[in-house]
Amino acid sequence: MNKKIRVGIVGAGNWAEYGHIPALKLLPQYAMTAIHSRSQEKADAVAARHGIPHALSSLQALVHHPEVDLVLVLNPAPSHEEAIRAAIAAGKDVYSEWPLTPRTALTQELIALADQAGVRHLAGLQRRLGADYRYVRDLVRDGYIGELRSARLHVSVEYFQSARVQALYFTVPQENYSGLLHIYGGHFFDAVFSMLGHPTSISALAVNQFKEVTLIETGEKLPHTLADQVVVNGSFANGAVLTAHLEAGKRNNYGWQLDLTGSSGDLKISNSTSFGQAFNVIEGAQGDSQPLKVLPVPDQYNWLPPNQLGGSQLELANLYAAYASDLRDGTRLAPTFADALTMHRLIDNIELSNAGGRRVQTSPAI
Repeated sequence: MNKKIRVGIVGAGNWAEYGHIPALKLLPQYAMTAIHSRSQEKADAVAARHGIPHALSSLQALVHHPEVDLVLVLNPAPSHEEAIRAAIAAGKDVYSEWPLTPRTALTQELIALADQAGVRHLAGLQRRLGADYRYVRDLVRDGYIGELRSARLHVSVEYFQSARVQALYFTVPQENYSGLLHIYGGHFFDAVFSMLGHPTSISALAVNQFKEVTLIETGEKLPHTLADQVVVNGSFANGAVLTAHLEAGKRNNYGWQLDLTGSSGDLKISNSTSFGQAFNVIEGAQGDSQPLKVLPVPDQYNWLPPNQLGGSQLELANLYAAYASDLRDGTRLAPTFADALTMHRLIDNIELSNAGGRRVQTSPAI
C-alpha cells in the first residue's frame, strides 16, 4: 500500500481540469499516468499542462495500460457505459461521474459486471464526503437538534437557462439523463439523505418552463422537455417531513440552503452558489429564540493536506482521500455504483409521482 494509485483519465473537459486534476495533484497517494479524449489534440494539451506522461489515442489503450490502476470516466453521461465496460473488462477499478448512466437497469447491469469481475467501483457523488457535510451528519446523529422534525432544501442553479453554450448540448436531450433533476437533484439528494436517511414516501411536481433551448455560439434552437422546476415533498421514517425545491436558470440570488428543524434546535447550511469555489456556511442554535451562530468545522474532519482549492474541488479531493483509505484499511467510505443506483431509483420515483400525480412509497434498498 506504499505504492501510488496510478490514474488514467477518460475525458479531457473542463471538469477534469477544474476539479479532478487539482484534487489528484493535492493527494500524495495518487499519480496521474494517462489520459484519453476523443480529441487527441485536447488530450495532448491537458497532458502537457499537467505532466501526465501518456496521452493515449484510444480507450482500449488507456484501460489496458500497465501504468493505470484506476480508470476515471469523466465524459458526458451517455458515454459512460462504454468506458465503464472497458475498464471492467480490463480488470481495472473504475470511477464514473454522476449521472452514472441514463437508465436504472443499465446501472444495475454494470454493478453486476463489476462485482463479477472483482473490481472496485466509485460513483462521483462527492458532496457527501465534504468535511462540512460529514460534520453536519455527526451533529444530527449526536443530537445537536434533538429529533429531526423537518428538512427544507432549496437549490437554485444559475446554469441550464434557455440559452446555453455549445459545450452543454448534452444537457438538452431527454434521453441523455443530464437535466436539473438528474445532475443537481442526484448530487444534493445524495448529500442530504446520506446525513438524514432516505424518505419513506414522496410526492413530486416537475415542470418544464423552457420549451426551447438556444445554443449561444450557433443560434441553433433545440426542443427541450426536461424539468426546469422540481418540487418534492415527503416524510421520513420517524415522521419528519421533507420539502425540496430545485430550480434551473435562476438569474439572481442563486445558491442553495438546507434548514433542519429539530425538537431541541436548528441547523442551517447555505452557499451563495450551487457549484463552484464558494464554501458552505454552517449555522446552528439550540433552545428557544436563540440567534443562529456560525459553527466552524472542527479540524478532525480535515482529511487533506494544506491547499487553496475551492469548495467543489475539495469535495472531490475528499472522495479520493476516502478511496485511498478504503484501499489501505478495507473500509467503505467512498460512494459506489450502488449509491448511484439508489439515486437512480429515487429519481425514478420522483418521475413516477409527477406522472401519476400521487404519493409514492420509496425504498433505497438495493
